[in-house]
Amino acid sequence: MFRPLDWLLGLFSLDIGIDLGTANTLVYIRDRGIVINEPSWVAINRRTRQPLAIGAEAREMVGRTPADIVAIRPLRDGVISEFEITEAMLKYFIDKAHEQMIVPFPRPRVVVGIPSGVTEVEKRAVYDAAISAGAREAHLIEEPTAAAIGAGLPVNETRGSMIVDIGGGTTEVAVFAMGGIVVSRSIRVAGDEMDEDIIQYARNKYNLLIGDRMAERVKIGIGSAFPLPEERTMTLRGRNLINGLPQAVEISSIELREAMSPSINIIVDTVRDCLDDTPPELVADLMEVGICLAGGGAQIRGLADRLEDMVKMRVWVAEDAMTCVARGAGRVLENIDLWRRSLTGLHRGSTHH
Repeated sequence: MFRPLDWLLGLFSLDIGIDLGTANTLVYIRDRGIVINEPSWVAINRRTRQPLAIGAEAREMVGRTPADIVAIRPLRDGVISEFEITEAMLKYFIDKAHEQMIVPFPRPRVVVGIPSGVTEVEKRAVYDAAISAGAREAHLIEEPTAAAIGAGLPVNETRGSMIVDIGGGTTEVAVFAMGGIVVSRSIRVAGDEMDEDIIQYARNKYNLLIGDRMAERVKIGIGSAFPLPEERTMTLRGRNLINGLPQAVEISSIELREAMSPSINIIVDTVRDCLDDTPPELVADLMEVGICLAGGGAQIRGLADRLEDMVKMRVWVAEDAMTCVARGAGRVLENIDLWRRSLTGLHRGSTHH
């Protein structure tokens, strides 16, 4: 159905690739690259459920809000858990992407990355949220596919390639050949679980209660998956659980590696599982090209070494690993016909309205 107004507003709207992540939402605009990279947090009024702040501003409020305000992540494990709030968040990011333009009501074409294990209902929720946030066309793409395209892997070629995309809520492992996913795994163990591990470790070993932000800070600061050439230390600040008083504890990268090992081991095992199910011809291809790591979790020191050590083939980190999904989603829009096979439709024939 041709809608002239949409078409007209569409002329002035941008094509946007969105990586709707559990931890961060990234927005890619054609010819301009990544324009938004903000935490997927929304601060809402408890009574009215009205969003008060979105993104970085809301993230600042986490763990510091008065009684009537609560900061939440509308996505859990890469899946929409709070529909209206996700919609408000998407709308905010779409409007923000159009800030420099003169469009009163942007109607962009949008490609959104979603985890590969999601159900039809969950897909539909993302699609509906994008449409009601103002997109005139919304396409969904599985995150591992978007990440592989963004990382520049030869997804459309006959030879195989493999990506391990570690985000905030989900880790996606996929082997591609001929434009499609041959084997994939999606697990809900990723960056957030590592933070949880660190919180548990601090509690068990030091009787210290630390917040999510603190856990994430040390993970980024000294977290690793493989012995470092030079081990380092950092200070954990929190509350002592025995006497209730503030306390600071020095923690070393060795201890932190031990703390994070449960989650890292699960991710490593998932990669092994995936290889186990990969047809031998493709394994032979992978031995030539190696395995690509993407997502924020790819930045954990020594993770590539750890995987290399285990799977006995080259493992490398994509350049600008954090933005692969958004960049891939954006590249799909630049040539939607070439990538149409990689998009995931909503069954019930509703890809085209």
